[in-house]
Amino acid sequence: MKKRIYLDHAGTTPVHPKVLEAMLPYFSEVYGNPSSIYQEAQQARKALDEARKTVADILGAIPGEIIFTSGGSEGDNLALKGAAYAAKKKGNHIITTKVEHHAVLHACEALEKEGFRVTYLPVDMYGVVDMEEMERAIGPDTILISVMHANNEVGTIEPIAEIGRLIKGKNILFHTDAVQAVGSLDVNVDRLGVDFLTMSGHKFYGPKGVGALYVRRGTALRTQVHGGSQEKNRRAGTENVAGIVGLATALRMAYEEMESRNAHVSRLRDRLLSAVPASIERTRVTGHPTNRLPNNASFCFEYIEGESILLNLDMMGVAATSGSACTSASLEPSHVLTSMGVPVEVAHGSLRLTLGIDNTEEDIDYVLTILPGIVEKLRMMSPMAGMSEEFLKGLVKDGERLHHRHLR
Repeated sequence: MKKRIYLDHAGTTPVHPKVLEAMLPYFSEVYGNPSSIYQEAQQARKALDEARKTVADILGAIPGEIIFTSGGSEGDNLALKGAAYAAKKKGNHIITTKVEHHAVLHACEALEKEGFRVTYLPVDMYGVVDMEEMERAIGPDTILISVMHANNEVGTIEPIAEIGRLIKGKNILFHTDAVQAVGSLDVNVDRLGVDFLTMSGHKFYGPKGVGALYVRRGTALRTQVHGGSQEKNRRAGTENVAGIVGLATALRMAYEEMESRNAHVSRLRDRLLSAVPASIERTRVTGHPTNRLPNNASFCFEYIEGESILLNLDMMGVAATSGSACTSASLEPSHVLTSMGVPVEVAHGSLRLTLGIDNTEEDIDYVLTILPGIVEKLRMMSPMAGMSEEFLKGLVKDGERLHHRHLR
């Protein structure tokens, strides 16, 4: 049986063997609760402290500014809700973008229900936030801005340092969801100018269920998980020592090897970005043409559904994902793509291929061999393929009118 080809590293990565090796003792040998005072506990506490220092060093922070969490979603929620509640006396206005991860968007929606006002900034055709709109949106009651470092669907890198310079001295807190960026981009918090930064271990060959949130020293943050006094009373719960050791080990390896890893995956990415549109008609590359994550290649194929592409790739031994939410039993297209101006009927045909350190040139050869045939077969089966673009737009508009009439 031919080996399977895994191209969903933005979704999750396998645990690196060296990371697993570092974690193993903390499951059975060094198992003490790090909040206790006996010897077994202090061994766990030492590992926890060393991991915290590793994370802090890579971020250009101090250990006390690192909170260990269960991952990116918890980190985003803790940053947004914790900061918003703590700063509520100063104002109630939050600024974010339309292309954020749902952990940020849904946290903002929850805050809106509690009286906060949220501005969702537009992006351009590449997914880059509009800086002029950002500047116009800032007001005297603005307390928090949250913009992702790099987009999880299309790989576009946002101008985080530029935003940091824009708001410097304005007494506005700044959060970045760096879940996709960590391991591939510079995440020095001072160079970025951020007060909060979220990461998740399983995106850079660490374990699932563990992440970290950077909180700049002196920044007020209201606790969201109540209980014990762990993490300096900022996040209750016995620390996941094995997971935290794994996260720190994976993070250290990622930055020690970042140059070689990025060179490898970007070479494979560039092959996909050039060869896929060249071999498949009516293909759109999505995301910024150059200012994008080194491992992200994303596309939209006209007249077909992304879910059908995924199923066919899977049957041919390739694991990939779609930017479309249809993979979660929803007919709604990707909010990222539609915010970038991609027509709804095109956004449904999205495909994201994200590369990892174990992918090879032969993997790309195979994908480039099978993908054109898959798309051609699906287009032959699609009733949309022979319709004009004007007719398709009319169908979409008619569907939207019927949908809104039904809602009323």
